[in-house]
Amino acid sequence: MNDELSELLKVRRDKLNEFKAQGMDPFPYHFEKDNYAAPLLEKFQTLKEGDESPSEVRVTGRVMTKRGHGKAAFATIQDETGRIQVYGKLDLLGEQKYELYQKLDLGDIIGVKGKIFKTKTGEVSIKLSDFTLLCKSLHPLPEKWHGLQDKEIRYRERYVDLIVNPEVKDVFVKRSKVVSLIRHTLEDKGFIEVETPILHIMQGGAAAKPFETFHDALNMPLFMRIAPELYLKRLLVGGFEKVYEMGRVFRNEGMSYKHNPEYTMIEIYQAFADYNNVMALTEELVVTAAKAVAGSLEIEFRGEKINLAPPWKRISLLEALKEHGVDIINKDEAAIRRLAKEKGIEGAEEIGQGKIINELYDKFVEPNLRQPTFITDHPLETSPLAKKHRDKPGQVERFELIIAGMELANAFSELNDPLDQRERLKKQAELKAAGDTEAESMDEDFLRALEYGMPPAGGVGIGIDRLVMLLTNQASIRDVLLFPHMKPLQQAKPKEAELKILDHEGN
Repeated sequence: MNDELSELLKVRRDKLNEFKAQGMDPFPYHFEKDNYAAPLLEKFQTLKEGDESPSEVRVTGRVMTKRGHGKAAFATIQDETGRIQVYGKLDLLGEQKYELYQKLDLGDIIGVKGKIFKTKTGEVSIKLSDFTLLCKSLHPLPEKWHGLQDKEIRYRERYVDLIVNPEVKDVFVKRSKVVSLIRHTLEDKGFIEVETPILHIMQGGAAAKPFETFHDALNMPLFMRIAPELYLKRLLVGGFEKVYEMGRVFRNEGMSYKHNPEYTMIEIYQAFADYNNVMALTEELVVTAAKAVAGSLEIEFRGEKINLAPPWKRISLLEALKEHGVDIINKDEAAIRRLAKEKGIEGAEEIGQGKIINELYDKFVEPNLRQPTFITDHPLETSPLAKKHRDKPGQVERFELIIAGMELANAFSELNDPLDQRERLKKQAELKAAGDTEAESMDEDFLRALEYGMPPAGGVGIGIDRLVMLLTNQASIRDVLLFPHMKPLQQAKPKEAELKILDHEGN
């Protein structure tokens, strides 16, 4: 089979040389196009059989199908808007050009010129007066029925996936639309987009393990950011009242259908607001995106129906635990530890009470929350950057948005008391010294900024990748990342190497 693939590659290179010998540059610099496939199909749908467009069109595309022999042959070319049929005929192209037309392979990119007409079967097509080879494809496209089905190959060779699976491209067009809508909505509300460093002197802004690198000129270690939070809060200190940043964050953690080591997040901060305000904003952003991208607030995700119609359920973390059979309300620490041990929480004897509550929540609540739910009022111990709850001792004003068992957003009434923040970061530093790689760092510059005075504020981080997964009904985060992280090809499973040779010539 490998010999077969090698032979296919050789045939294509031989054709490359044939084009050169006929005086046609297989990799020219430019082609002046004036139309796209989909608009032409729509514009000339009412064209009658036998009629032609008054003028010629110039279109580019990749050859996806070919049929016909002798003195006439059809091909289908694909551009970014869709596919259109082209018709090449010996007496229109001339003998030399028609011979080259017949030598085109699936995957070749061509520019065509000709008038629009309708075939006897009613298909809008381009009758070629000329064509130009714009790029000779030296590797065959996957065979139609068996080629690019394996997920691992599709992720690794996304460029081929996009060519042969149009629905994949549609997901990423929708992703772009989600991002654009969020930006426009925030800008209409007076928010400005900013950029903050990706390389951080110390980790901070979230409970996560960072990637570490080293800067040679400064002779110092640096961390890929796990969140932009602490820099955005510095901007609130500096007088910005509504800011957001959308970009990559990096977390050196496990991979799953909803986790990738780098992903896109938007963090939004609004001065003189609290977590109730950003809760309403979060709901509005998701609903706006759903209406535009999914076309409805009733969507399907991973085989279940999700209703995004507001208002969404709001429930405290402790009440949510009670709803799911874990009642720890008004129980002392010893009772909570005993219950956690009974429920199978590992290390319940050693970790703090707040972490025990989080472990119980992660196990019994979050996976079972299917419809949009704001889980509010989290343990103080696990939220070192959030303001203490105004009415509930031991808790903070924080919410997580959960949909279909996934956390889509995390938000606080932001802690702006520099003395309280210092004490909490001291405790985090102790945890880090004891081996907790996810604990916050003691960031003196951030604390100094708070001492100048940060207004009360609400802030929220929203996972863009998970939101796109939800709105496009994609089973894995890798389906909404153009180039998800993969092991090197040498470490890929044997099945992957075998499937690659199912490619064929297609003629």
